[in-house]
Amino acid sequence: MEINWHDGFNIKAKAENGEILISANKEGLLSLADQLTALAEEEKGSHIHYGDYNSLEDGSDELIIELK
Repeated sequence: MEINWHDGFNIKAKAENGEILISANKEGLLSLADQLTALAEEEKGSHIHYGDYNSLEDGSDELIIELK
């Protein structure tokens, strides 16, 4: 699966009190939209793993999105 990022993307994920908040700028939302579309075309069990070490703002919680 090809993962593309729009220049200037900024994404943060936080899990608190049973809720997950994903906040992003326009480029971040467009990047996520493209990646979710790509994921939807993969095999069941495929996933994308986001973390502050590879794509999320520092201090973010890890986020895994899986095709069911």
